[in-house]
Amino acid sequence: MTLARLELRHPSGSTPILVGAGALAQVGDLAPFIDGRRAFVVTSTAVSTLQWHALEPLLERAGHYEVLEVPDGEEAKRLSVFEDLCRRMALAGGKRDSLVVGFGGGTVGDLAGFAAATFLRGIDFLLAPTTLLAQVDAAIGGKTGVNLPEAKNSVGAFHHPLVVVSDTRLLQTLPVAELRSGLVEIIKIAALANPDLLTDVERDFGRLLGADASVLARVVEQAAAAKIEIVESDPTEKGRRKLLNLGHTLGHALEAACAYRELRHGEAVGYGLLFVLRLAESRGLPRSDAGRLRGLLERLRLPALPPLAAGDLVERICRDKKVSENGVTWVLPARIGEARLVDDLPLDEVRAELETFLGDDRPGRP
Repeated sequence: MTLARLELRHPSGSTPILVGAGALAQVGDLAPFIDGRRAFVVTSTAVSTLQWHALEPLLERAGHYEVLEVPDGEEAKRLSVFEDLCRRMALAGGKRDSLVVGFGGGTVGDLAGFAAATFLRGIDFLLAPTTLLAQVDAAIGGKTGVNLPEAKNSVGAFHHPLVVVSDTRLLQTLPVAELRSGLVEIIKIAALANPDLLTDVERDFGRLLGADASVLARVVEQAAAAKIEIVESDPTEKGRRKLLNLGHTLGHALEAACAYRELRHGEAVGYGLLFVLRLAESRGLPRSDAGRLRGLLERLRLPALPPLAAGDLVERICRDKKVSENGVTWVLPARIGEARLVDDLPLDEVRAELETFLGDDRPGRP
């Protein structure tokens, strides 16, 4: 099958991004990245059990490889897991020319990338993302890191992979909840930068949740390309790239408040998007655009939120890694295809709106 080959240019070079069904079996001229090298494959038991056969063609080129399994989900992104991973790499003979291979979802990729960024002051890595969310978002842009109990992604570094291989055939094994989580990030990037993609998601919604291979390949390529364009314009998130945090300000606070267990990342961001639509409508977002985005998010049938306190969430928002000395910067949609950074939202207004939002019966309901 034909693969899409995208490229992300960044200050340390460029990262080819291959997208399509069977991509891991068609790496072609990218295989020399791994030829003869010692590779540390960071993955989870669930992923290796289901998908190991897909990675084998790439690993056959390695001189030697070690499989280092880590927990699934956000449990992987703990400092203790990071320390254990680095120690295992050291005991297994890791050198400056060794290679880390992240094979899993976004959390595995974040952990693997952070280990690569810091082990022996930085070694190469490549990513083979296995979830929709990772293929359209987490694997692109060089962000790596782990969580603290107080705030998500609070310890990390920018470190770009040598290559990203997004084999969309792997997505066909995902449960609907994982596809839903990834679709939130696709809706986010479409709302920010690609109205045509939003139209495609609306039209092909059922086929996307049904893991239709041809539709997934096309949508992953579109979403990845949109993110690449934004990241290239602002590699280290000093300005425009901050727009990619749409929905994440509250989303990260929800994840931390739920101890990273009750909500998937995309589900939390979905609630974050629903919340900022309320803030944005009072600041000029057309009701038709807000209704269109809200309606699409509600079709996802997000799981109901547990009991949460608005005051606690505001405190967590203020501890988020994106907060500057000048306060919290919110990303608010201005219209479909455009968003803006707002840093003058009074916390009292946010708290009051949150109290209403958390008490509203509609979020999370079918």
